[in-house]
Formats: sequence, structure tokens, C-alpha cells
Amino acid sequence: MKLRDLTDLEKDDILGALGLQTKGSTVGWVFGTLGLFGLGMVIGAGVALMVAPKPGSELRRDLESRIKNVRERIGNGQQTLESSV
Repeated sequence: MKLRDLTDLEKDDILGALGLQTKGSTVGWVFGTLGLFGLGMVIGAGVALMVAPKPGSELRRDLESRIKNVRERIGNGQQTLESSV
């Protein structure tokens, strides 16, 4: 082992040699948990669509009409806000 090897060591290298590790932050844990939760939601939604009792074409039509209704409501809400200002 040379002196140059010692200067290139980082904190994690030394802790790893001792059988230790750095403590994870709470923020990292929260983001990891939220990421897994979001992934679970996406997978659950996909499975729910696949086992839906309606045929695909009918389900797509229903979803399309619901999305159009939401867009219209949002559009009407913005027009109402603009007219009141």
C-alpha cells in the first residue's frame, strides 16, 4: 500500500473496511418510500384496467369521455376566473 492509495480513500471506503456504513438520511428514506408507493399505484392501476369487466374498446371510450369532461370543467373554471378578475 502506497501513500497515494491512502490519499484516495473516501469516508465510505474506510467505514466499509471497518464493517460499517454511513447513516441514511430521513429525506432519502421518505423519497424512496414515496417512489415505491407511486410505482405500486401505477402497477395497481394497470392491473385494474386489465381485469376490468368491460371490453377494451368500451373502457377506452368511457375513459376518453371522462377526460373530456374534466378538461371542459377545467376550461370553464379558468374562463370563470378570468371573467371575475
